[in-house]
Formats: sequence, C-alpha cells, structure tokens
Amino acid sequence: MKDNLWLAPHTHPLILGHRGACMHAPENTMGSFHLAREQGADGIEFDTKRCASGEVVIMHDYSVDRTTNGSGPVHTLTLAQLRALDAGKGERVPTLDEIFEEVGADLLMNLEVTNYETRNDGLEEALVACIRRHAIEKRVMFSSFNPFSLRKLAGLAPEIPGGILYHPRMPVYLRKVWLAPFVPHTFLHPEKSMVTARETAALKKRGIGVNTWTVNTPEDIRAMVAAGVNGIMGDSPRTIREVMGG
Repeated sequence: MKDNLWLAPHTHPLILGHRGACMHAPENTMGSFHLAREQGADGIEFDTKRCASGEVVIMHDYSVDRTTNGSGPVHTLTLAQLRALDAGKGERVPTLDEIFEEVGADLLMNLEVTNYETRNDGLEEALVACIRRHAIEKRVMFSSFNPFSLRKLAGLAPEIPGGILYHPRMPVYLRKVWLAPFVPHTFLHPEKSMVTARETAALKKRGIGVNTWTVNTPEDIRAMVAAGVNGIMGDSPRTIREVMGG
C-alpha cells in the first residue's frame, strides 16, 4: 500500500472532483471527468454499480430516473440498455473500464462502492478485477458508507486504501467512532460540517488521512484548508483551485 499515490506527501489538499466537475457538466459522465481534469483536479470521485450484464458502470442513484431520460434500477438494466440512455447533454453512462482508459493515467480516483440496496451482487469482486486488468492499483482508493464492503475489499485488495464515509444523520453505530476498530481503513471521509482541525491533526498522528465532501463555497473551502484535511471533494475543481490560490 505504501506505493499508492493517495498516500504520497502533498504540499496542498488534493483537489478532488465530486462526480467529476458536476457543477458544470452532467454528473458521473466522461464529459464531467474530462472537465475536472481540465479544471486542474488532482483526482475524481465517482459512484460504482454493477449492471444486469455484469459490467461496472458509473451511477450514483439506485435507479437511472434522476440522471437520465430512462427509468428503472441500474441492476436490472444491461449495459446495452444503459448505453441507449441520455445521461445529460448527450452524454452516455460510462463504464469503469472507460474511465481507466481515458483519464486513469492522469488522475487519482476515489471509487465509491454504492451497492447499498443490492449487497452481495459481486460489485466488490468486479471492481478489483477491473483494477487488476488495467494495473492501476496505485491510483485508486475505495470509499463507502457500508463497512462490510470495505472489509471485503480489504481482503480482496489489501494494497488499495479504503475510506469510511459518514455524515451527521447516520445512526451512531454506523459512525466512524464505532466502525474504525472493525473496518480496515487508511482514510476517513466526513461530511464537511463534521471536520475539525483538532480531530484532523489527531487522526494524522495515527496515520489516518481525511478527505471531506461536498465542499463548494469559498468559505467552506478555506475552512477545510485551515483544518488541514488531505483532500477536498467538490463539484467545481476550478473553484477549489482558485480559492487555494492555484
């Protein structure tokens, strides 16, 4: 794991495009990821699911209803059916293979494992197989609100870091204070309102990094920089870079 680029020292918080540059382009599309790169992102965050034909596709929601002109749960649709949908401005639903092929050499990638409603669907195994196929282990990390997914992935690919996602509305038993001893992790991914400079410093002393989300306003960006986080996930990488003086 020590060779993973997420763990390399950085002079500033990493600028991470949340679902690409989704303030300016349709979320979780190749156009959004390319734009994030153009805006100066160090990396991107995106959501992974497994479709009916077995491929790993990029989609946040359980269904395609909100972000495409189609309807239905992602896991009930084949890749061919997903390809026929408009994901916004003529964009198509991308696969994980396509992301690795088109931007994988230039960006760090935070893969959120979002099979929350379809557990045990083989997504974790499919993710690792795709990563191995592209030999891109050094540029990726996993994140999830589901501790069981992170435990499984730590067993399948111990060299790839994982991050525990959490937010204020989660049940206490699912928050990082309870999960940390039981889930192998290298990062914590708190919602921005939960970040403090004191806790961030304490975590770093223990070798745990902090990447926070979703940070879009100049005030919040400056607050996260002051708190000393490792990475800032936002919908506009350009805004983060401008506020940070890049």
